[in-house]
Amino acid sequence: MPPTKTSRPTTIGWSRSGAERRALMDADDFRFLLSPAGQAALAELAGEPLTPDTHLALAARLRVSLPPGAANAVLETALLRRRAARKFSRAAEMYFTRDGLEQATAEPLAAHRARRFAAAGATTVADLGCGIGGDALALAAAGARVLAIDREWLHTAMAGANAAVYGVADRLLPVRADLLELPPLPAGAFFFDPARRTGGGPHDAPARRLRSVDAYQPPLSLIDAWRLRVPHGAVKVSPGIDYAELPPDAEVEFVSFEGEVREGVLWFGDLRDGARRRATLLPAGDTLSDADGPPEASAGPPRAYLYEPDGAVIRAHLVAQLAGRLEATLLDPAIAYLTAGAAQVTPFARCFRIEDAFPFQLKRLRQELRRRDVGQATIKKRGSPLDPDDLRRALRLRGSTHVILFLTQVMGQPTVIIAQPWPDAVG
Repeated sequence: MPPTKTSRPTTIGWSRSGAERRALMDADDFRFLLSPAGQAALAELAGEPLTPDTHLALAARLRVSLPPGAANAVLETALLRRRAARKFSRAAEMYFTRDGLEQATAEPLAAHRARRFAAAGATTVADLGCGIGGDALALAAAGARVLAIDREWLHTAMAGANAAVYGVADRLLPVRADLLELPPLPAGAFFFDPARRTGGGPHDAPARRLRSVDAYQPPLSLIDAWRLRVPHGAVKVSPGIDYAELPPDAEVEFVSFEGEVREGVLWFGDLRDGARRRATLLPAGDTLSDADGPPEASAGPPRAYLYEPDGAVIRAHLVAQLAGRLEATLLDPAIAYLTAGAAQVTPFARCFRIEDAFPFQLKRLRQELRRRDVGQATIKKRGSPLDPDDLRRALRLRGSTHVILFLTQVMGQPTVIIAQPWPDAVG
């Protein structure tokens, strides 16, 4: 359905580079998408198979009846809507740029974060770098009034159109502004999502990840001035952020979605939740923090079961807290594998039943796997220099059974552990 209402972007100190202009559809093309003719073209294309083989033919067909810019905008939107289905439940009605979609927070993650803003009583939120509006939509859906700020005209326009798709246009005000020039605005809280990749225009160098918070675009230091006026807020950061760059007064939360660590979030002011480090697992919402147990865990030899912690638990440095919950010990003080005498259901780790463990030696391992009639092995490693593919070739497996091999260290000694998944381990 076409959007019924969009908010017109408020303009503050806008400037844009030539590369950025080349990378984006222009205003007329986007307005065409919102028009009845544009909506009809998008609806027609929604039922077409969009593949590399059909792309050129569809583009040629569209250009028969539409100007080149409008035809490109229709085809690009149709392609991005299909790609966005993994992030947004209403992707088939939304509007995207390629960069905006890549940077956008997936709907379940944005909703999780918005609930925390709502629980803290944040009724107005300034979304600094809103992109196509992923987080702004979730914040508005949770009840906040949102200033959706971005320096790209097209992103602010798309954020407004997407707000109409989600029925929250009355709670979202798009603001077109350069954050490096914009003074802090009055708001109850802020959310900052800086770009963590370079690139964007067709003439730019290939995109690369920006590791340091000082290299983010804009840099993390942008919030220093905002926090003087708006002390409560959150910043989305890379899940690989260096701990040395964490602000001393922030809580850091690492969020895993369906087993993959997707993002880090820094929480400030009243949005902090009494912890310094937190791991949250979505979609269930299970959470573990440094308030949940002792800060250290002992180490010892393998017992009956091995636990492989979720990546968010590891990034949040909460393996010791998890060990306390599971009555487990570390296999090695420097390795994030746990071992215990009994298995427990936990959402924070996968559990495996240990069948054997011994110091790594290729000949011995090969003999043992042949004795077990092993033909397939899933090889996991942590703290081992061995390449799993090279090892798999060297093992020359010919049997009919399957095992899990852990290449790791036990108290500093290279060790191999033969294991099987514990079937009831999924929490």
